[in-house]
Amino acid sequence: MPRELQPVLDAIGGFFGSPIVQLFIQGVVLLFIVLWFASAYWAFRDMQQRSDNPVMPYLAAAFIIVFTPAFFLIALLVYRIVRPHEKIGEVYERNLAEAAMLAEIESIPHCPTCDRRVHEEWIICPECRTRLKRVCPNCNKLVGTDWTICAWCGRDFERREALATIQSIPSKRPAHDEPTVTEVPALPEPAQPSLRAAGGDPRSSARQPSQRSASSGSRISSPAPDPLADG
Repeated sequence: MPRELQPVLDAIGGFFGSPIVQLFIQGVVLLFIVLWFASAYWAFRDMQQRSDNPVMPYLAAAFIIVFTPAFFLIALLVYRIVRPHEKIGEVYERNLAEAAMLAEIESIPHCPTCDRRVHEEWIICPECRTRLKRVCPNCNKLVGTDWTICAWCGRDFERREALATIQSIPSKRPAHDEPTVTEVPALPEPAQPSLRAAGGDPRSSARQPSQRSASSGSRISSPAPDPLADG
């Protein structure tokens, strides 16, 4: 070693050998060690927020610790490159936004046949003439074609349609319910008393024989009057 550099080296050695410089160096080393463990803990917590796998946070922390305090900065750089880019909360918010967008798109009424965008108050699709809604006969408001009851007035469509179907079927009475008519033979006409005297009983002339009943086998609704009932 040349003699000209010896004083410089002695000065540098004396500088680093002083107690203050030694304390400063020890502080820097301690700071690096603290940053080393803090980086490992940060990688552990960061991986917990980015992965559902319970093993991945421990692997991330071990990866930082393996690089020792001298090279943990390189480990941090590598970790930031290979870690998942989105956190679990960010993925959840993105999924919620996509679901809300899909729900908004689905809320827009479309024709079930031609998938054309239609108005809420349309009854028939103008493109394919598909029935979209119907009018309630009770309150005259639009209801869905698949509704079984009107949400506005409470009319029960299934019950009304069932009653209308039953009323449209012609009723047939069974044969045993029909009234039967019994054929009653005609009664013989009672004999008339003979008038002997010329000036006989004047009441006899007033009596007129009852009209004969219809031919034998006719229907009798009431018995024939007796001509002798007044005597």
